[in-house]
Amino acid sequence: MTAIFKPGATALITGGASGIGYAFARLCRSKGMNIALVDNNKDFLKTATEKLESIKSSSQSAIKSFSMDVSEISEWQKLKSSIDADFGGKVDLLMLNAGAAVKAREGMTPWTDLEHHTKTYNTNVFGVLNGIATFLPGLQDKKEPSTIIITGSKQGITNPPGSVPAYNASKAMVKHLTEHLSHDLRSQSPQINVHLLIPGWVYTSFGGNAGPNDESEVQDKKPKGAWLASTLVDYAVQKIDEGKFYIVCPDGDVTEELDQARMTYHIGDVTEGRSALSRWDPKYKDEAAEWIKNDAEKRTQVAKNTDHKQGNY
Repeated sequence: MTAIFKPGATALITGGASGIGYAFARLCRSKGMNIALVDNNKDFLKTATEKLESIKSSSQSAIKSFSMDVSEISEWQKLKSSIDADFGGKVDLLMLNAGAAVKAREGMTPWTDLEHHTKTYNTNVFGVLNGIATFLPGLQDKKEPSTIIITGSKQGITNPPGSVPAYNASKAMVKHLTEHLSHDLRSQSPQINVHLLIPGWVYTSFGGNAGPNDESEVQDKKPKGAWLASTLVDYAVQKIDEGKFYIVCPDGDVTEELDQARMTYHIGDVTEGRSALSRWDPKYKDEAAEWIKNDAEKRTQVAKNTDHKQGNY
């Protein structure tokens, strides 16, 4: 287990009262970490805090919950004051996970409803930037290792069409910003590790699993192909231990190799001069499907051969 998950360390997690954020909070609690749990849903926060307090911890640790809107910098400033008072200003794990998928209002399209763009970017982009601006200076002042995890999305890479261009664009911005942050900190503050978490299909509030539900409560309700949030956390921690920046998570339906093939084909729209989002263009869609299938199969065979040589079978 990576050294960041250790007794006495402090984790600040946004979107922490459900889904992936709550699953990470459970891990942190089990390792004896202090937790600052941030969410905009007061009811979920109350339930999540009670459940976390009931988990046996490896040490005495504190759990504080904060109801706030991550898009408001003034709320972050208040949070910083509370962290200074409750945890001595110390944060070891900063997880910027809060996100929103805001649809266009009824009777409007994504191209006429600017309000849904504003709400989406305020939460998904400025919610991240506000957290970095507020807590990065403190992380840089520390000599001990710290970790920043920022939650992105595969839709911010492959950009599938539909009614969600604002969401896709917001997560593309998150990807670019996190890449820049990681690059800058490599030379400025090498004690800070940055990771871009890119979930697959996970059974969270986006998929009907609202609230801080534990595995036993949702195992039978989960769609067959979806991962539980705890499964994603186990996978993510493994990749953090391996020092991976991009943590692209598979799921029960999509393998790592299929993800890689889809992403590779997507960037080919630029390098090969195809139409925008050609994977969904009738002119290219059959070619795209065949190329992705063949590329994924090749990657799978390479992975199997590598595992065989290394004795991982």
